[in-house]
Amino acid sequence: MVAEKVAASRTQPHGRVLGVDIIPAQPPKGVSTIQGNFLAPEIQTYIRDFLRNPDRGRPRQSGFLDDSSVSPLEPNSDTERTTEAEKRDMRGDKILERTVDVVLSDMSAPWYQTSGFWKRSLSAPYNRMMNTSGVSFRDHAGSMDLCHAALRFSSDVLKAGGHFVCKFYQGAEDKELEQQMKELFKRVHRLKPESSRSESKEAFFVGLERKS
Repeated sequence: MVAEKVAASRTQPHGRVLGVDIIPAQPPKGVSTIQGNFLAPEIQTYIRDFLRNPDRGRPRQSGFLDDSSVSPLEPNSDTERTTEAEKRDMRGDKILERTVDVVLSDMSAPWYQTSGFWKRSLSAPYNRMMNTSGVSFRDHAGSMDLCHAALRFSSDVLKAGGHFVCKFYQGAEDKELEQQMKELFKRVHRLKPESSRSESKEAFFVGLERKS
């Protein structure tokens, strides 16, 4: 949640930050969260509905954040503030979906659960999350799927001039992703953080200034 805390501090007092995580996570102050698998179409639909409503995720007059933690299975009543006419306009004009300044993807593929199904702990999902599996091709292919999904989502929701960051594991397919980013952004950088081990294949693509 470090990235979310930084984002919240940079966007106050009028911005909003939405995090999506496959495991339970308590949001920092100033951040809204949705628990779910980002690759699931229903989760992406719920995220879009959240972003379309300018009131969701913003401070209320009482000082408490609206929708600090929301479930896609239990939509907040604020969703209904959008009139049917506004919904028709949104469907008819994709440009109205571009409400986001930055999309940051730090996703990793989860382990497939093979045991422990009887456990009823909220922390159990942590036991099957991973950074790498040790199989280079698998890690690379999984990261490419996640990055492509995040980039497609970004192409729909990012404002002109918006930015995109995604973590990936280097391999044969990353140049194709880089080329796709160059078509969408004015500048694209490939970065390997100093904190990343030299033998690690982990790196980041940064797309700056979405083209109009």
